[in-house]
Amino acid sequence: MRLYYNACMIITIQEKQFDTKRITQLYPAGVIKTGYEDETTQVSLEWLDTEAKDKVEVVGFGIFLYLGEEEKYTFMFNTREEMDIEIGRIAVQLQ
Repeated sequence: MRLYYNACMIITIQEKQFDTKRITQLYPAGVIKTGYEDETTQVSLEWLDTEAKDKVEVVGFGIFLYLGEEEKYTFMFNTREEMDIEIGRIAVQLQ
């Protein structure tokens, strides 16, 4: 018996569709102010949970998706709960 893997799968994130074959990075992160004007940067959720401890200003949360080196998509959320709900939707599609 042979099992075949269908490598072509389309996932949808906030009504935008992506072919999983083209995704090179897909990750959630917190977005914080750097302290320099209105500049922001991404930080890992683990760092935010363990190291930040009210030391930084969180401006939101995001799901970041890269298609190769050039094409990047950012999906921003006001709360971690909103982001976690969307992550759950993505996980269901990948099962």
